[in-house]
Amino acid sequence: MSNWVHLCIDMQRMFSDQTPWHVSWMPRIVDEVLEVAQYHPERTIFTRFVPPRHPSDLPGMWQTYYEKWHEMTLPALAPGMIDLIPELMSLVPPARVFDKSTYSPWTSGHLHSLLDQEKVTTLVITGGETDICVLASVLGAVDLGYKVILLRDAVCSGADDTHDASLELLASRFSVQVEVLTTEKFLMQSSTL
Repeated sequence: MSNWVHLCIDMQRMFSDQTPWHVSWMPRIVDEVLEVAQYHPERTIFTRFVPPRHPSDLPGMWQTYYEKWHEMTLPALAPGMIDLIPELMSLVPPARVFDKSTYSPWTSGHLHSLLDQEKVTTLVITGGETDICVLASVLGAVDLGYKVILLRDAVCSGADDTHDASLELLASRFSVQVEVLTTEKFLMQSSTL
């Protein structure tokens, strides 16, 4: 299993700083995420959730979503809010950044195409939020046939109950395709990956 990539989901200032989408847990996982990203920065892809300029720039219910969260559209956000948190930004390059406009990074097909070209078979997933973008990323990866290693101490959420329920769901119902590990256990095992 030598061809793995660390897919770090949405560790951005708009979630770490004081915004309506602030994720208070994010500081608790930064050390673990950073440890994995520093281990092999050339194997790390950071996703960024990029809001539209205007709700009408996206289809269907995304318009209603951004009418509710208008203060999180690009013109309303302070400059730099879609950037990665500074600790992770320092790893780019060799780490890469992949922008997405939906919860899932798989919607456009570009990320899967890139990983397919690189013959990636396993994704190590960290980031936030466990019960939204991480969940969408894991389920999409499973649908596309990737083995997923989800690092339980390197994912975060703003809601304890749904974070815990998402980890339980992924560990029990998807146990053939998803392995839930701690960062320490992954790093110990990664020498054999």
